[in-house]
Amino acid sequence: MRPFLSVASAALIALAAACSAPSGQATAQESAGEGEGAIVAAVAAPGRTPANTARDRYRHPAETLTFFGVKGGDTIVELWPGGGWYTEILAPLTRAGGGTLYAAAPAGGLKAIEAWQAGKPEVYGAIRPAEFPHKDGAKVPDGSADVVLTFRNVHNWRFRGADNTAEAFEQIYAMLKPGGVLGVVDHRLPEAMDSALEEKSGYMKRSSIVGFAEAAGFRLAGESDINANPKDTHDYPGGVWTLPPTLAKKDENREKYLAIGESDRMTLKFVKPAS
Repeated sequence: MRPFLSVASAALIALAAACSAPSGQATAQESAGEGEGAIVAAVAAPGRTPANTARDRYRHPAETLTFFGVKGGDTIVELWPGGGWYTEILAPLTRAGGGTLYAAAPAGGLKAIEAWQAGKPEVYGAIRPAEFPHKDGAKVPDGSADVVLTFRNVHNWRFRGADNTAEAFEQIYAMLKPGGVLGVVDHRLPEAMDSALEEKSGYMKRSSIVGFAEAAGFRLAGESDINANPKDTHDYPGGVWTLPPTLAKKDENREKYLAIGESDRMTLKFVKPAS
């Protein structure tokens, strides 16, 4: 697989190409460059939590969001944002770009985001809460989203069973506009390892996620090794939580696991066909 270029390298290439391209192509390239610049600015936003910025070297947020084609003017849905690691980036990005950001989780699952909205309404107040998977709460309207993003969550859906995972992908498909993008990052289980590990280890096989997505109607449009980690052996008895940032074993072999770093992750880009 060809490695994904860094944001800086991609921007330089785009700039060079724009200098010699016809005007229509140059306009498109300039727009892409502006999108990358807006993402870099959001990643560098001063309001981010220092503990979160320390994880950038493992999670590569600027490169990841650029790979997914995220733009500040998009309608973006972040699924199961948890403690808001990516929300700290997506909120200022959409605020500056005039877009819309939904945070979608099961009922009661948006407490961190709600606290931020109360404490910093100028940054987080415009986030729209929604229930996902949807039952009877607020819903992301069908056909409204340009991009749906989920970071290290598919394995959690898998813990609830294959049928629930399939339903989650079907609901995501319904949220997106035709041509819309689903961006998935999750802990990668090597294809040669026992699939039963998906039910307890926190790791998922690429083929499993692709299978769920394609069954819902998505097309795999691209994948990247931005978030790969060849040091990860994927075989910890305590699962992926053995590694940072959780470090479930506390001080036991702590330096060993810190040296490995965060998990080996796949980065998959799916598209809802335009017709």
